[in-house]
Amino acid sequence: MVGTDFNTSYDPRKDLEQLTQLSFDWEAHEVLRREAENELRKTLFPLPGVIDRLQEASALELKTAIASSSPRTWIDSWMQQLSLRDHFHHITTVDDTGKVKPDPSIFLHAAESLGVAPEEVVIFEDSLNGLRAAQAAGMRCIVAPGPMTRHLDFTGAWKRVESLAHVSLADLI
Repeated sequence: MVGTDFNTSYDPRKDLEQLTQLSFDWEAHEVLRREAENELRKTLFPLPGVIDRLQEASALELKTAIASSSPRTWIDSWMQQLSLRDHFHHITTVDDTGKVKPDPSIFLHAAESLGVAPEEVVIFEDSLNGLRAAQAAGMRCIVAPGPMTRHLDFTGAWKRVESLAHVSLADLI
């Protein structure tokens, strides 16, 4: 489910209840989940290469955007925590399109908002749904899988790299 949402395509709570034939107090669980998330957030920082690529994009006068299947409140909270908001010219979320990856509308909306054609865009993704959305949008996609997605088959990606630390935007141009 990485790269999509749990509201329109899959509800793991319902699935767990069906599989176990048990009922859970999801409101109480949500309180505990938010507490755990708040603690975890204190330990998280941008992945290797992210800041370098954003600074390189700025130096090369390239436009940058976030295109996420997550809601804007989620993205905004991370942008504030990681002090990354000023690095992006635009942010598109599920709130803008009503659709999630692998639907290409999020990427197409972001490109249109930046004033660039799909064939001019390079997407950096870590999910299979993101790769599929980029392909459907006619955009090149560099995949830098994370721990939860390293095992997936990213056939069709323009490039696959270990991390954004292994990419040079100047070389791509």
